[in-house]
Amino acid sequence: MTAPRMRTTPLPGIGVQYEITTRRHDTLSVIAHRDGTRTFNVHHDDDPDSCGLSMKLTAAEAMSLTDALLPDHNNPNLLHTSDYGLVAERVTVTGVSYWNGRVLGDTRMRTDTGTSIVAVMRRAHAIPSPGPDFRLRGGDSVIVVGTREGVDAAHAILERK
Repeated sequence: MTAPRMRTTPLPGIGVQYEITTRRHDTLSVIAHRDGTRTFNVHHDDDPDSCGLSMKLTAAEAMSLTDALLPDHNNPNLLHTSDYGLVAERVTVTGVSYWNGRVLGDTRMRTDTGTSIVAVMRRAHAIPSPGPDFRLRGGDSVIVVGTREGVDAAHAILERK
């Protein structure tokens, strides 16, 4: 049996929703809120408004659930930023973004937010540790690490139109 396809839906201002449909046609969804919390939902038919179960989880509860579902991911060599009060998030630069075609240094990201841009995902390639002269393009996914407040500020900067 093949693995179910994960559907990802950006929820502007909220976070991202991840959905899979089980072999019994139940839909499981997780909304990853920008504040680090998660909402786990189960829908028993095709109507997303007919939710059979909805649970709001803290970031720590979500990590514990991940440990239970996938225990081999709990490798001591992996760094979980939430253990240190940091978050890592992906921010997409759109084609109509103010930053499309501009260099990364112009964002003043570290100075204004205290966050670090640790990589840019462009198509199927990762560009680790891009420098200030790196030119952003529409479709780039920028990986930002920092405090919750800093990452929220980075979202505001990078989502500028």
